Amino acid sequence: MNEPTVAQATESIYASLRADNADIDAHIATLKAALAREGLKEAVFDPTRLAHNNRSGRKLMQAYFRQRGVTVKFSNQ
Repeated sequence: MNEPTVAQATESIYASLRADNADIDAHIATLKAALAREGLKEAVFDPTRLAHNNRSGRKLMQAYFRQRGVTVKFSNQ
């Protein structure tokens, strides 16, 4: 079985966010592993695809992911 790419892991996180954060911690761990495999330091998300696309929602997401070892940036910042 192939390991998920960063793009696939990011899509899983979008799906989890739409599903009221179902299994979000597992998806973050998958994303963290994919970032390490691909040699990337941060994940980039499209804020228009977030459930709470406002400053507080984005900051909350960044803080939650940072606690789990993933740096989050947004594509339009």
